[in-house]
Amino acid sequence: MSKMTKNQKAVMAKYDHTKVYSLQEACGLLKDITYTKFDSSVEVHTNLGVDPRKANQMIRGVVTLPHGTGKVVRVLALCTPDKVEEATAAGADYVGLDEYIEKIKGGWTDVDVIVCTPSVMAKVGALGRILGPRGLMPNPKTGTVTMEIGNAVKEVKGGKIDFKVDKTGIVHAAVGKVSFTPQQIAENAAEFLNAVSKLKPSALKGTYMKSATICTTMSPSVKIDLKAFLSGAEK
Repeated sequence: MSKMTKNQKAVMAKYDHTKVYSLQEACGLLKDITYTKFDSSVEVHTNLGVDPRKANQMIRGVVTLPHGTGKVVRVLALCTPDKVEEATAAGADYVGLDEYIEKIKGGWTDVDVIVCTPSVMAKVGALGRILGPRGLMPNPKTGTVTMEIGNAVKEVKGGKIDFKVDKTGIVHAAVGKVSFTPQQIAENAAEFLNAVSKLKPSALKGTYMKSATICTTMSPSVKIDLKAFLSGAEK
């Protein structure tokens, strides 16, 4: 174990890493236990009692965070010429088709989200090996393959995120920035946790949501009292 810096020691003294905190308390602690100078992202991690290898236990969903993510989301809209104006007006950073398909084939993936219309999915599908591992593949389930391309761009820019369970059974999501108020972070985190809780597979035996933590890019994790949250005791 490497020696802790003075900053880290000061941080560890401000909270009890063995304690389970209410969501509000946990969000209130974040500013105190973050020791970076930059505006760190805030992340929630929840450990699920699912087997992601089973198709009926593959947890995936979307949620719109009431206060957005705090990040500038760069959106590429892949569409036919008749949809270019709609996507551009909605605020897409890059709009087009063949030239961007070629750029991506050449290794360009300098965007956060890609949206497209169903008619171009055959061309986009051929990029699966590049886009898939980076989490950039458009998907009808997350609303990123749609005829309503303007709405899709607006939603993504406005704080809509998608999430899915990883192979270890954990779902991660960025729910804001340290510069947000604790209340904004708590409301975003609550929206995410509620969205995950609604996706409990009917076939699952045993506990679905086992534990949850919240942290920033450079802070220790704070345990959230998930039982209190899910029972509605914390409003």
